[in-house]
Amino acid sequence: MSPQIPLTLKFSNDQGFESFVGSRDSVSALQALANGESSEWLYLSGAAGSGKSHLLLATCALAQKQGRRALYFPLTVFAGRLQEVLPDQENADIICLDGLENCAGNEQDEIALFHFHNRARAANTVVIYAARHAPHGLSLLIPDLQSRLGQCTRLNLESLDDDGRRAVLLQRALHRGLELDDAVLDYMFKRVGRDLLTLTTLLDKLDRESLAAQRKITVPFLRKLLER
Repeated sequence: MSPQIPLTLKFSNDQGFESFVGSRDSVSALQALANGESSEWLYLSGAAGSGKSHLLLATCALAQKQGRRALYFPLTVFAGRLQEVLPDQENADIICLDGLENCAGNEQDEIALFHFHNRARAANTVVIYAARHAPHGLSLLIPDLQSRLGQCTRLNLESLDDDGRRAVLLQRALHRGLELDDAVLDYMFKRVGRDLLTLTTLLDKLDRESLAAQRKITVPFLRKLLER
């Protein structure tokens, strides 16, 4: 029996299509897949922080709302184990494989991906791949796997600029009922940097700390938190 796959049942409100900041063409293509209006296989490429995982999770969440079976595989977790976890999963409606670069160069993982790809095609399962690079930039050991990945329709996601990062943080703050002013955002960028995962993780912590302290998020509050 294949092991239980995480992240297939419950999704955060932060991970819906409505909160995605970026290409609406990509959103439309993935919504069509989630709703069963398209069966096109997709390959999302883009740098870290461009929204690949967000879109895959949004696709799974919408598909499940439609009563469809959608699975999300974060390959940072499953790298080195694909021969164990991929068999018998192709009976889902949609399967999202996130972070192919984590498996590139591992021959056993590549073999498992190659055979999974063929089984999923035969089963009419829709597969969505995501990676930081296009197939030819993954340094794959198996040319036939690269060829099959290259047959997917590719959607390239651009990295967010500072305005885009601000929009993401403000969107997530709004979902939590938080107020973030420009001074707080400026301070976050100055002290923490511009990596979106780091910034959103900090926002989660700010949410918990401000709730516990019953205080608004201000620069002094943020400074004190960071100093701790």
